[in-house]
Amino acid sequence: MATDLIEIDPSQPSPEAIERAATEIRRGHVVAVPSDALYVLVADPFNLRAVGKVFHAKRREAQLSLPLLVTDILMGEELVTEVTARFHLLARRFWPGPLTIIVPASPKVPLKVTGNTGRLALRQSRSPVIQALLNWLNQPLIGTSANMSGTPTCRTGIEVFGTMDGRVDLVLDGGSLMGEGSTTVDITEPYWRVIKEGGISEKELAAVLKGA
Repeated sequence: MATDLIEIDPSQPSPEAIERAATEIRRGHVVAVPSDALYVLVADPFNLRAVGKVFHAKRREAQLSLPLLVTDILMGEELVTEVTARFHLLARRFWPGPLTIIVPASPKVPLKVTGNTGRLALRQSRSPVIQALLNWLNQPLIGTSANMSGTPTCRTGIEVFGTMDGRVDLVLDGGSLMGEGSTTVDITEPYWRVIKEGGISEKELAAVLKGA
């Protein structure tokens, strides 16, 4: 397949660009878009064909889960089996922002999305592009780093195009992005733990989760 590229203003994406991207997603395609600090691949998590295309695009191992992007806490709650105090404390304090929270996945989430683990990584992004897409489609979206597994995440639309040409259907090019990626915290076990530190420190998380 040929990959298309559309230049956008990441702070004020045009409705035409958002509609084009949303149409591609509805068709089961994979789209690369600018997030808060890095580029991500977005797709429909409830379309197993689209899920498979994301794994193929990244050469990602099937046992690894795919993070989901949500519009707000309420959408996140619909994707978990149990809404805990930890989830509420973290989401209310750090969303939207660079925090990915690993939770037990609801049965409505395809097992393939969770890497057959039954656990799910959720985040609410500050990106106007992602928020516009989520609002347009009114559903969560896969939001995984735009890169081949094991390589650095792309920070420009042109880099995504050069790296993943033929592997994704559309790139929304918002120019160069700078900043730290997301911190990932697992709250599925009795003791929470940081899987990857990014824009939010473990110390900040500990202050919010004290006693929880």
